[in-house]
Amino acid sequence: MADQDDVLYLIEDEGETRDESHVRKWKIAVIDDDQAVHEGTRFALSDYSLNGQSLEILSAYSAADGRQLLRDNPDIAAVLLDVIMETDDAGLQLVEYIRNELHNETVRIILRTGQPGQAPERRVIVDYDINDYKAKTELTADKLFTSLTAALRSYQQLERMVQTRRGLEIILDAASTLYDFRSMQRLAEGVLTQIASLLNVDCAGILVLRDGGGVVDDFAVLAGSGCYSRFIGCPTPQSLDPDLRQMVEEAFRRRKHDFDDHRTVLYIRTGSGREVVVLLQAERQLSETDRALVEIFGSRLSIAFDNVILYQQLNEANAQLEDRVSQRTRALMQANRRLSAQWLRLQRANGFKNEILGTVAHDLKNPLGVILGRTEMLTELISADSSKETVEAQVNHIRDATKRLTSMVDHLISDAMADAFDITIRREPVDLSALVNDVAEANKPSAVNKQQAISVSTPGHRDLVMCDADRMREAIDNLISNAIKYSPIGGRIDVLVGGDANHVTISISDEGAGLSPEDLDRLFGRFQRLSAKPTGGESSTGLGLSIVKRIVDMHGGNVTADSPGPGQGATFTILLPAASEAQS
Repeated sequence: MADQDDVLYLIEDEGETRDESHVRKWKIAVIDDDQAVHEGTRFALSDYSLNGQSLEILSAYSAADGRQLLRDNPDIAAVLLDVIMETDDAGLQLVEYIRNELHNETVRIILRTGQPGQAPERRVIVDYDINDYKAKTELTADKLFTSLTAALRSYQQLERMVQTRRGLEIILDAASTLYDFRSMQRLAEGVLTQIASLLNVDCAGILVLRDGGGVVDDFAVLAGSGCYSRFIGCPTPQSLDPDLRQMVEEAFRRRKHDFDDHRTVLYIRTGSGREVVVLLQAERQLSETDRALVEIFGSRLSIAFDNVILYQQLNEANAQLEDRVSQRTRALMQANRRLSAQWLRLQRANGFKNEILGTVAHDLKNPLGVILGRTEMLTELISADSSKETVEAQVNHIRDATKRLTSMVDHLISDAMADAFDITIRREPVDLSALVNDVAEANKPSAVNKQQAISVSTPGHRDLVMCDADRMREAIDNLISNAIKYSPIGGRIDVLVGGDANHVTISISDEGAGLSPEDLDRLFGRFQRLSAKPTGGESSTGLGLSIVKRIVDMHGGNVTADSPGPGQGATFTILLPAASEAQS
């Protein structure tokens, strides 16, 4: 705060005088139509000094000149005003002009009059906004000194109040503006602009930001004004001038405000741990009021910066939430697609169930009818004491029908197992040549019954194949049993195992009725009845080849059929990956 003591410095003629060209002076207006009053006042106050400031005395010799003088110099601190000039109340009218038209409430007015009867003191004090009333005859040098000192101190206090009020209004107005910023850079630019407005002075400034816990020399320049505007967007602190960088780093180390001559440094720490340094270079030294206002403004900035940080975090959280919602939406869409696929599979399974029931109702009815009829015949023959040969014939018919029924049930069970979606292939090294020989040997009794010959050829093939032995046995057994079923009595069936470095092939050829082009198109579908009929009266569910295709597909292979035409036999070929390819 300013020194409150009255100090009067006497200037010695022989001493050195200091250069006061840059020192602020109190502006005093002497408005009087008497030249002698002006000269006497200047003489009496020639050595006046208060708070280190001397006087700058401005003169006006009429109320009209006084009006112009006050309009041109709104920073006049005190007016020594005569009452009677061009009119008896010219001074009083000038008081009304100062207060009501210029709306200058801070300037101190000391009324001086040579004829007190023309302006009685009590009425003037009550009716006019003046600060002191003196008769010229009583206004000695000492009393003038006392009255002026009191007036200047009163002016100084009022000026501080006005500046404080103006500053607080700016701070309140700036708060609503700064809190609306959503960009850190925009906020930084607004801070420098508002500080310049708050101090009512042109100043250069720079604002830097550092994340909490960072090293001192790691910060970002967010905004700059005046001579510091060239540093905006500096990629690193090292891009600043060495002196400027040192001041910023020192502010981060000291962590407090610093007011030094024409330079001001503000340190702000936000609630989120960020640190802000504002460095200002003003044209004048800041007063105590300026410093207090700047500190109040700085304390409000913490909230503004945290608001921007929270807004940015909110945006990031919203973006993450939107991304999570998008991911969740995609997951739900994929789940819906899977449910749709499962629904389709359930519909197909339901259709398959209906087909199974139809097959059970149709294909199994005939063998059951045969069994029932033959049983009744056998009962009659036994009761009639028929010959042994006749009874054995009926028993054979029952046995055959039962075998056909059992075969149909086996095929249905196999297909139902192959149609399950959770079935897996158990891969293991398998000697495919040995497996084919075993299957052919197992089917030879059926071929012998029809006087057929089965030939297996495995020319030098001894490579192992990675496959499920049980499943492959089932597929090969279906093809060989089909060849037996559709080949004529006394026919020949050839089985060939071959391949190369990448694939293994199993070919089963027969001399049966062959395949028509229509048969080839629908050969591997479920419940497909071909144009050819079994040559020994065997039954067919139409499931065997569909089971073969399913098993081969699960091994990553392929099954094909070829026939020169009806009556010329057919060849079925299984193509499987070799061991190395199957493992990869």
